[in-house]
Amino acid sequence: MAEKETTAYQFHQFEMKPDYEGKVVCTIIERKAKKKSNKAFLYLHGFNDYFFQDHLANWANEKGMNFYALELRKYGRSILPHQKPNDFRDYHEYFEDIDKAIDFIRNESKDQHIVFMGHSTGGLLAALYAHHHCKDKTMDAIILNSPFFEFNVPGILKTTFVPLMSWLGNKYPGIPSPVGLDKGYGFSLHQSHEGEWNYDLKLKPDAGFKIYASWIRGIHLAQKELQKGIDIPCPVLVMYSASSVKPGNFRPEMKHADAVLNVEDIENYARGLGNNVEHAAFEGGLHDLLLSAKEVREKVLDKMKQFLEQKKII
Repeated sequence: MAEKETTAYQFHQFEMKPDYEGKVVCTIIERKAKKKSNKAFLYLHGFNDYFFQDHLANWANEKGMNFYALELRKYGRSILPHQKPNDFRDYHEYFEDIDKAIDFIRNESKDQHIVFMGHSTGGLLAALYAHHHCKDKTMDAIILNSPFFEFNVPGILKTTFVPLMSWLGNKYPGIPSPVGLDKGYGFSLHQSHEGEWNYDLKLKPDAGFKIYASWIRGIHLAQKELQKGIDIPCPVLVMYSASSVKPGNFRPEMKHADAVLNVEDIENYARGLGNNVEHAAFEGGLHDLLLSAKEVREKVLDKMKQFLEQKKII
């Protein structure tokens, strides 16, 4: 399902500094509110993901905010033929893309107030970016949708497999991981399986793209920094499902819980984000809360509205 657009999107692609694979681009997707506004809502997708959530853009525009989605290098519309899709080596690579989006919003579109929302891996990146940059008043508020604060694997693998692959990722970044994403979550989302959403499976395949040691290292180091505790000075809303189910092949319970991450990890590490953090858990929520059943995602959007109103942002 893709809700009808109220106005057309504008797509802006920017060539960034070349990296170890060559040419790099990021993509900014823009849709203005109907009434003139100097407030912006910037959305950052997760792993194996890209922007297709029209209902989020509709909501932001209806609340008087200009909407922007950033598709990072090697994701979605930013994937180039010579690249390993979704791969990276150091999370600071993405800061250049986020800087570009912030610069575009402030200097091209002239928006003065920015709400920054990140989902899953995008939530991890948004939290770290805010920690490093929110003090210069880059963002007015941060919203995290099921942020990827910890690998959802058994404890023994957290202390053995993940550090080993992280070490290998430094020496041999192109080594493929022996494990990848399970198809169950994708099956719970897409119309061709058990879900209600119609998105491009070439950009968001059910089992994801191949994972390399470089990606595991990049995520591992980012999580280690966050897990030590960071300090985001602007208001933060952390949202997640009320329950998790074990990843794997599709099972009916995957349509009512997080089938990617352990929500207890999210709740635990959210305590170390700063002194102005609010938590919200949603019964029946999927990993991407905004792709949950209609009654759940409406509660999620209502909570976001309440949070931004309380902080006098909208």
